[in-house]
Amino acid sequence: METARSRQQAASGAFAAFARFALCGGGVGLASSFAVAALASSVPWALANALVTGVSTLLATELHARFTFGAGGRATWRQHVQSAGSAAAAYAVTCAAMFVLHQLVAAPGAVVEQVVYLSASALAGVARFVVLRLVVFARHRSQAAGAAVAARPVRPATAAHASVSAEVAALCRAA
Repeated sequence: METARSRQQAASGAFAAFARFALCGGGVGLASSFAVAALASSVPWALANALVTGVSTLLATELHARFTFGAGGRATWRQHVQSAGSAAAAYAVTCAAMFVLHQLVAAPGAVVEQVVYLSASALAGVARFVVLRLVVFARHRSQAAGAAVAARPVRPATAAHASVSAEVAALCRAA
């Protein structure tokens, strides 16, 4: 029974983290789409996308460290570097989507470009959520779970209770 409750809490935690990710990352992504369109009027689109991706990745990583994944503080350099790796993959996806669009449509309108860009960004965003949750911010979550287990008041326990507590802690670290 304790295991089922832990799984339910982990699932609701993942859903809440995804909702925060969508809000923070989606907001930054939406602003980025307008910034790319504006900047692309004076520089090549790929360069505009690269510049905006770099700035938006720094901002989004800070937001995700503070709010999305519960780190509660600033992102570390390691987290920024790992996040940049996932952002580079997202950059490749958005560039590829725009390349394909321009191969299929000779002169797409601004609305069509925005729809394609935002769709590719959303697809890449789901993949980034998984990478950020399971890799970039995973160590912090396991440390927080360990701290929460250590912060609980000590009470007499039976051997069965101790093994259940160890299983719950392991599930929390795995989530």
